[in-house]
Amino acid sequence: QVQLVESGGGLVQAGGSLRLSCAASGSIFSTMGWYRQAPGNQRDLVATITSNLITNYADSVKGRFTISRDNAKSTVYLQMSSLKPEDTAVYHCYARAFGSSYWGQGTQVTVSS
Repeated sequence: QVQLVESGGGLVQAGGSLRLSCAASGSIFSTMGWYRQAPGNQRDLVATITSNLITNYADSVKGRFTISRDNAKSTVYLQMSSLKPEDTAVYHCYARAFGSSYWGQGTQVTVSS
């Protein structure tokens, strides 16, 4: 049974930093990453990373967010810096394994101005 457990969300002032973690279990994962969903919006890509550490970022977070991964622990991280109020959203961990996609329950990130 695949499980994705996220941690690290919270409230931060604009300009601050947060680090999200997602520990995955139950399979061998190829691409892992993060998506986010603000109220009334669709779920959008933030960043992804493949098992050979190729990364992809949304234009809105390039230069501010860094995705990384520990394959031995099946854990993906998102270091968020220079946070803006528009980064406020529920951040969902994503993992892909053998053609199936899996999602975490989400962790709230709130950036105050």
